[in-house]
Amino acid sequence: MSNDFLGSVEHIGQATTPAPALNGFHHVAYRCRDAAETRKFYGDLLGLKEAAALAFDKDPAGNDRPYMHLFFEMGNGSYIAFFDAPSSAAPEGFAMKDGIEDYHFAFEAASMEDVKQFQARLTEAKVPAFGPIDHGFCHSLYFFDPNGLACEITVRDQKHDEIMANESAQFPNVIREWTEKTKAIKQARLSLAVSAD
Repeated sequence: MSNDFLGSVEHIGQATTPAPALNGFHHVAYRCRDAAETRKFYGDLLGLKEAAALAFDKDPAGNDRPYMHLFFEMGNGSYIAFFDAPSSAAPEGFAMKDGIEDYHFAFEAASMEDVKQFQARLTEAKVPAFGPIDHGFCHSLYFFDPNGLACEITVRDQKHDEIMANESAQFPNVIREWTEKTKAIKQARLSLAVSAD
C-alpha cells in the first residue's frame, strides 16, 4: 500500500471547521490468523460477547479477496475487531508484537480483584501473563493473544483522575520539550522536514 494517503499536519492551520467531540472508540481492528482460534481466545477465555462475524468474498475496493471481520463487544458497548484474510496472511505478520515498538491495547477492568481473577484465569489456561505492574496511576496485567498481539488488562488506581489532570496541564510543555530533544534523531531517521508545531 502506498503512503500517498498518509495524514499530515502541514496545513492544520487552514482547518477552520471545529472538531466535534469523539465519544470513544467504536472499535479497534487487528489481523488474526484464524477466526475460530480468535473467537475461542476473546469469547471463551476473556469472556467478551461475540457480536458479529461478517464474511465477505470481495474487499471494499471490489477485489476478489475473501475475508471475515469479527467483532467482540466489551462492557461499555465498544468493540475489538479482527480481520481473518487468509489470501494475504503470512506467518511473520503474527509474530509477538512489542508493546512499545509495535502497538498494544488495554482492556479496562473495574477493580484490582478483577485483574487478579483474569491473572488466575490466564494461568489456568496456560497463557503466560506478567504483572500486575504498578504504573503510578493504574495497575496492568500483560499477555499475548494467539495472533502475537500484546494485550493488557488495566485498572485505574485511586488517584488516577487526579494524576491525569495534572499531566494534562503539563501536556503542551512536555510535547514541546520532547520534540526539541528528539528532532535531530527523527530528521535523520524519518526525513521529517516540517515541524508539527
